[in-house]
Amino acid sequence: METFFDFISSKMDEYQREHADAASDITAYVSNPINAYLLTKRLTTDWRQVENLMEHDVGTDFLQNLTQYRNVLKFPSDEDLNGAAVALLRLQDTYQLDTSSVARGKLNGIQYSTEMSSDDCFELGRQSYVNNDYHHTVLWMNEAMSRMLEEPLNQTQTFTRADVLEYLAFSTYKEGNVESALVMTNELLQLLPNHERANGNKRFYEKEIAHQKEMKKMKGDDGTDEMPVSDLPVARSDTGELGVKERKSYEMLCRGELKPSPTYMRSLRCRYVTNNVPFLRLGPLKLEEAHKDPYIVIYHDAMYDSEMDLIKRMARPRFRRATVQNSVTGALETANYRISKSAWLKTDEDSVIAKVVQRTADMTGLDMESAEELQVVNYGIGGHYAPHFDFARREEKRAFEGLNLGNRIATVLFYMSDVEQGGATVFTTLRTALWPKRGTAAFWMNLHRDGEGDKRTQHAACPVLTGTKWVSNKWIHERGQEFRRPCALNEDSGDFAI
Repeated sequence: METFFDFISSKMDEYQREHADAASDITAYVSNPINAYLLTKRLTTDWRQVENLMEHDVGTDFLQNLTQYRNVLKFPSDEDLNGAAVALLRLQDTYQLDTSSVARGKLNGIQYSTEMSSDDCFELGRQSYVNNDYHHTVLWMNEAMSRMLEEPLNQTQTFTRADVLEYLAFSTYKEGNVESALVMTNELLQLLPNHERANGNKRFYEKEIAHQKEMKKMKGDDGTDEMPVSDLPVARSDTGELGVKERKSYEMLCRGELKPSPTYMRSLRCRYVTNNVPFLRLGPLKLEEAHKDPYIVIYHDAMYDSEMDLIKRMARPRFRRATVQNSVTGALETANYRISKSAWLKTDEDSVIAKVVQRTADMTGLDMESAEELQVVNYGIGGHYAPHFDFARREEKRAFEGLNLGNRIATVLFYMSDVEQGGATVFTTLRTALWPKRGTAAFWMNLHRDGEGDKRTQHAACPVLTGTKWVSNKWIHERGQEFRRPCALNEDSGDFAI
């Protein structure tokens, strides 16, 4: 009974401490990826531990009274916990965050939140294991082991050293390090000599090592120059759908490490433009060149605060998980390479939307009759969109077939929030990054004048490290642009046809 009360008391102190942190600024608290993961964990795996203890020691009536609001408040699910863990790990990779620093609540050297406990690290490693992400399993199980040794009086610890060793041994083997896996398995068997799975793995690892040595001898290697077990590297896990080189370029752009040369930057200009629109003679647009060829510009003060606030209010109740179009079937579906929430607003729903659409026409010189509805997108913790094209490629036969408006000729991307860290729009082949600034809008053409897609416009939305990112997209199609941007037999280059 004393152990039970110690556990509940420790949990209560933990929850009260985090509640106090969150209450001071709720938005800032949940905009932190570490806090988001911890909060989700508290309401899933941690809460189940509390429920199980209470059901056994206190009684079902008290527990039922305590949890009566679960359905009303809609507690997060195990899927939500996995999503929060994956988001945090994505940020760790993209921004090269040190594991121990993240566990201490630091992101890029800035202290944002309270430290993670050994339990929190263990659960992050376990979630990685469930996803077959053995690279992060090794990182976070090692961190859990280190923190376990630093927490001798932790009353809420739910795992043992043997648990960590079991996860570590198999994950290390899956990463290609059989010798280290055997060492960890032997250490596990010293703690639990009758562990059936560990004994089976031990025999397998020994057989595998013997086989590897035999193969080396067949190749003329006497084995004398083998690398010491303690120094054997752990290979990084699969980089996903992107190639290694493309992934590296993408992540460097997201971190701000890859930029155009100073000489090229000096060629870019800022100016006031009217785009031959009479109304703009009274208040010209502020244009900043971001890239020359393909021509990418940023319009400053392209959306007013009142407009952004209204658009956000209209979009919130309609938010759904953002989808992508299947290139084969044409169907809309969710994908792990696009994590965000989106909603669509019609032009005639509100005069504010109509004004934004008219301003888009003024900025682009294009006809809005063939434009899609205004898409509003919110990228939360770890929200991102991997490198992609806005236009449909030749092999994507069924793209936009329901619209009957042709391909997407241009994109206008409005930034409706500042982002504390991360969240850049990066053009992976151009070494160009656009950083979110509330009220600005980026504009570029997706198609050459001959109608072919400009593959140089491949871009991505980098993960949001801290904060939240709001954008809205206006995609403009080919139909109706024949006189606004006439076709040509050759590819164009340089400026817009406005």
